[in-house]
Amino acid sequence: MELWIPVTVLAALLQTWRTAMQQKLRDKLSVNAAGFVRYLYALPTGALLVAAFHLPAGAALPTPNALFLLMCALGGLLQIFGTNLLIMAFGFRSFAVGTAYAKTEAVQGAILAFFLLHEALTPLAVFGIGVGVMGVLVLSLAGRGLRAHEMLRATFQPAALCGLGAGAAFALTGICIKEANRALGAGGAVDAIVRQAVVVLLVTNLLQTLMQGSYLALREPDQLRAAFRSWRSSAWVGTLSACGSACWFTGFALAPVALVRSLGQVEMVFTLLFSRFYLKETLRRADVIGLALVVAGVVLILRGR
Repeated sequence: MELWIPVTVLAALLQTWRTAMQQKLRDKLSVNAAGFVRYLYALPTGALLVAAFHLPAGAALPTPNALFLLMCALGGLLQIFGTNLLIMAFGFRSFAVGTAYAKTEAVQGAILAFFLLHEALTPLAVFGIGVGVMGVLVLSLAGRGLRAHEMLRATFQPAALCGLGAGAAFALTGICIKEANRALGAGGAVDAIVRQAVVVLLVTNLLQTLMQGSYLALREPDQLRAAFRSWRSSAWVGTLSACGSACWFTGFALAPVALVRSLGQVEMVFTLLFSRFYLKETLRRADVIGLALVVAGVVLILRGR
């Protein structure tokens, strides 16, 4: 099995876990502060990952260059924008539409990667991406009572525009991270690529901490102080974020962005299983259909890669 497959599945699992823990911070921190702690408290874990992958192998740290730093900064900024746009979508009455449109990230990623990175996919993989996105849309809209024509009518509503913007930002984030890895020029050795990926993670998290921390210092100084006071709960969010991002970044370095993002949709499966077996929530018919479509999409993607 190719390494990017289990790494991406692990990334989706860690992201589900981190999101669940981050929900507990919503009553304590603002949107920007909640994002800030994710990056700030990821730094120690990121540094440990860099040391763990470099010291035993006796490998030297890669020499950063201008393109590498630019891609890390741009990718980090796009991730911040995407997160904020998604949260903004929750503030509108049709937030379900915004959330659903954000899940078009895999399709947007495939289109953008084709034009920007010249990543071509097989017809079967493209079909698998489409099936997976359909499954995610079904899961996102389950129980909302929204029909296809209502989704189309809502396309230009603020919630939908925020959702589409979030999906585009996350798709472009993956492309920038892949380019940051390429800028360091590790070649084809898998172990060297993985070592580079954790360096990209650490640098990106550092730049995100500086960017969002500067914003908080200027606009929300009370929230900046609250972010430091919440270190006991926020540290776990940062640790999970660092481990999950390390897996995402490794996946982006090893495989086409669209395939990684599409396989990462198994996050919806983990979320559904968590709600069923941990929260004891009842599965609806639409949940089962959406789950089946996501799994079918993953199988098609893996068969057509």
